[in-house]
Amino acid sequence: MKRLLIDGRLVETEKTFPSLNPATGEVLDQAPDATAADAEAAVVAARRAFDTTSWATDTAQRLRCLRQLHQALTDHQEELRDLTIAEVGAPRMLTHGPQLDEPIKLVPYYTDLLEKYPLTEELGETEIRGQRHRRWVEKEAAGVVAAIIPYNYPNQLALAKLVPALAAGCTVVLKGAPDTPLTTLYLGELIAEHTDIPPGVVNVIVSSGVEAGEVLTKHPDVDMITFTGSTATGRRIMEAASATVKKVFLELGGKSAMIVLDDADFRAASMFAAFTICSHSGQGCALTSRLLVPREHHDEIVAMVAAGLERVSYGDPTDPKTFMGPLISERQRDKVDGMVQRAVAAGATLVTGGKRVDPGFFYTPTLLSNVDPSSEIAQDEVFGPVLAVIPYDGEDDAVRIANDSIFGLSGAVHSADDQRAIAVARRIRTGTFSINGGNYFSQEVPFGGYKQSGVGRESGVAGLEEFLETKSFAVVVP
Repeated sequence: MKRLLIDGRLVETEKTFPSLNPATGEVLDQAPDATAADAEAAVVAARRAFDTTSWATDTAQRLRCLRQLHQALTDHQEELRDLTIAEVGAPRMLTHGPQLDEPIKLVPYYTDLLEKYPLTEELGETEIRGQRHRRWVEKEAAGVVAAIIPYNYPNQLALAKLVPALAAGCTVVLKGAPDTPLTTLYLGELIAEHTDIPPGVVNVIVSSGVEAGEVLTKHPDVDMITFTGSTATGRRIMEAASATVKKVFLELGGKSAMIVLDDADFRAASMFAAFTICSHSGQGCALTSRLLVPREHHDEIVAMVAAGLERVSYGDPTDPKTFMGPLISERQRDKVDGMVQRAVAAGATLVTGGKRVDPGFFYTPTLLSNVDPSSEIAQDEVFGPVLAVIPYDGEDDAVRIANDSIFGLSGAVHSADDQRAIAVARRIRTGTFSINGGNYFSQEVPFGGYKQSGVGRESGVAGLEEFLETKSFAVVVP
């Protein structure tokens, strides 16, 4: 059984809860169930480490420890790959990308950035009331960070929060998702056993209930919360954090639109749409789950997308040829199926899919056509392999529909003319955008959303700066 990491020690708990393999529904292992007291101990440890050690000010120590972490992740990469496939249900091919291999690259990216990032900026001298004043700015760590992650990309999300926070000099309490506890706890074990990161600098906990998370969001000794998950939970976290005016970084839900313009290569765009929505079974906040098509080409494009979905291989995630694995749980599959059934009842056409596949928590790639842009299936996040096709009348109408959402995380557009596509993309209120299949996902690119898709940016230079405070200085020049 995996253990919690609290104040430099790997600890067991009296109570445990099961972690399931979503491809089979069988129990993988028991996970330690952290209590509110465990969360409190983790915060106390992080506070002490920040206030009484040199972690926040010793850049050389942080660089050395982060490089040790990278080496540990590299040395144990295949073990972590197998665990990710088993617990997350991620197909093996996806672990060679955003589920594992790409996230590991975040570590050297941030060590390289830390070496060259200007933590001090000179602003020059000025004369005020007959005296000369020298001014400068210094960047320093935000403090104790509570990092709370969901189940869909646990390695990516844990490292995207943990690594820049540590590079900035923060101390961290990382809380993994109850659906994927083992994967996150494995990271804690690597830190404890293979790095010189001081006790208390990193604490890793998981729990089956909400009590531990509530401690993190409300605790007065937590300076900052970074959370990825649903917008509904993000609202509650922001409310809880308001009592102590914590700094909050939120990466929340999405209902991103892919616009196919009337001059696009319909077949290429259709294949892109079909395989995108099936990536990790649709369990991605930035996936384009709304497909906006010219009304006069609706049926033609629907037929092409349906053909693309038929080509998606789903099943055993350990098979290197499998493109799509299961949903994370029976609860999530029930949610997805319920939304599909309600969409059909509301007037959408079920073109293909909409079926449960056992054993495990599989759901067939699903296509709904003639979807009302104001309906539940077009407005709410599904988090499953379900694509809603919405017809539009002209470019302005497409932009209007794409922007008609509380979310603003991502989007895509396809056109024969790159400049036309870019012009449309600039009219959509989202934080990221794909032009004719362009891939923005990498360590260097800031990721985050507009509107109710979040606050702040992850990855890139912006991802480091989220964990830094700015302090301005002035001194009289003799």
